[in-house]
Amino acid sequence: MPVLPGSPPVEVHLKRSARSARFSLRVSRLDGKVTLSVPLRAREADALEFLRGQEGWLRATLQAMPESAVRAVGHGTLLPVEGRMLTLAPGSGRAIRAEGDALLVPGDPGQAGARVAAWLKVLARDRLARASTHYAGLLGRPYARLALRDTRSRWGSCSPDGALMYSWRLIMAPPSVLDYVAAHEAAHLVEMNHSAAYWAVVARIYPGWKRERAWLHDRGQSLHRFRFGD
Repeated sequence: MPVLPGSPPVEVHLKRSARSARFSLRVSRLDGKVTLSVPLRAREADALEFLRGQEGWLRATLQAMPESAVRAVGHGTLLPVEGRMLTLAPGSGRAIRAEGDALLVPGDPGQAGARVAAWLKVLARDRLARASTHYAGLLGRPYARLALRDTRSRWGSCSPDGALMYSWRLIMAPPSVLDYVAAHEAAHLVEMNHSAAYWAVVARIYPGWKRERAWLHDRGQSLHRFRFGD
């Protein structure tokens, strides 16, 4: 991943695409992610030269973004973990662990964000697998497999063959919200639609689901504002 040096350095995601006829630079308004689109056969050296030529515009764009729009995760970051706000701090040993209001992250401070992301994904898989098994069991419809993604358009999905997919960022939401999404997707094992019959299934296995759905509508996008550097 190219890094534009300076204060602060800027990580740039290089994206080669057959659809790109020229270099183009984009900054996500959601989380500040910088993407440099490059034609398939273009030289990386030329792409980096284009990037340096756009540095003034890029830094001005990033500086103009609301502070809440992007938060690089590192020591001192206040991060939600299962609905609790924990402050990242240096830790001893090898394992990341939560103690009180702190999330202790040992090792190189420069890798803290990436290490926390990996830790959150493991935790998310455990919690989502447990919740999915529970709600699918209530329906007598086991799911086929479970995958995690970093999706922005949806929190989960269920394929016709019973494969479940979730956004791993659900682990930052309150546990009841994660449970609701698991119940929502498990209900699709019975009804592959959003009909009245489908919502009746959701209500049967997760009464009061509207509260958690409202939380995702009102606050869910805030979970995408954390950039882990992974």
